[in-house]
Amino acid sequence: MKKALITGITGQDGSYLAELLLEKGYEVHGLIRRSSSFSTGRIDHLMANPEIHQVKLFLHYADMTDGSRLVTLIAKIAPDEVYNLAAQSHVRVSFDEPEYTGDSVGMGTTRLLEAIRVTQVNCRFYQASSSEMFGATPPPQNEETPFYPRSPYGVAKLYGYWITRNYREAYGMFACNGILFNHESERRGETFVTSKIALGAARIAQGKQKKLVLGNLDAIRDWGYAPEYVEGMWRMLQHDKADDYVLATNTGYSVRDFLNFSFKTVNLDWEKYVQFDERYIRPTEVDALIGDYTKAATTLGWKPKTSFEDLVIMMVDADIERLK
Repeated sequence: MKKALITGITGQDGSYLAELLLEKGYEVHGLIRRSSSFSTGRIDHLMANPEIHQVKLFLHYADMTDGSRLVTLIAKIAPDEVYNLAAQSHVRVSFDEPEYTGDSVGMGTTRLLEAIRVTQVNCRFYQASSSEMFGATPPPQNEETPFYPRSPYGVAKLYGYWITRNYREAYGMFACNGILFNHESERRGETFVTSKIALGAARIAQGKQKKLVLGNLDAIRDWGYAPEYVEGMWRMLQHDKADDYVLATNTGYSVRDFLNFSFKTVNLDWEKYVQFDERYIRPTEVDALIGDYTKAATTLGWKPKTSFEDLVIMMVDADIERLK
């Protein structure tokens, strides 16, 4: 039985990846941070299953800022595959917490790679890189596109990307970067704009909210469905050669488009309910991110399946159901 270690297992991507790996017969280990409140909501259904929890799924307290703990766990678990998904992942918040973002996202990746190196555990490593690394570089963006990050988050992710490549080239580690463009789902955190819009539309339609406050509506992003993207992560580590791949849909839609589709799903005109607040504007904006997944399709056989409109409808419908 293969063993996998997932950092960020309680996040959107981590929860879907845990499900995927368990379905494929893996023993799954996840890192969680100690907190006085529960943060395992996305994997509670797995933990509640006596055939899975503490049988095929094991959780360990750790933090990406604690290198010694990472060394201990890598040595103890001896995983076959490591998926580094943990991060301070909110771009706007990274401007408020640049040092912590750099420490957890950038240096955290170094600590994990170094833990693998010093313990000499023979495993394959996946690094969750981000389309935010492209920043101001015009689309379409692929694996050869120059990077120009426009946020502390993007800069930290770029460090993580290059240190992963460096360990691959310096030490012969099987280490891959997945440069994922925006990927959403019913499990997306409520502070992310897509989830904020979908939930806002659902709440307004049910009379539980009057207004939705947003920032830049002109930003264009390439939005896909998260469960399909974690399958792409897994495919990267099954290939016979370590490499870096863009996962995207090759299409771009604005935040305004997301608003339009969301409110159309509940038969409302979004312009009657949305207010602008400059507090949500980033000091340096990223105008457009649209990926080109040709390499992943050709080499890994990976392609997105869910359309933008279907994704929006899925998210709004899920929020409507949750609010009942």
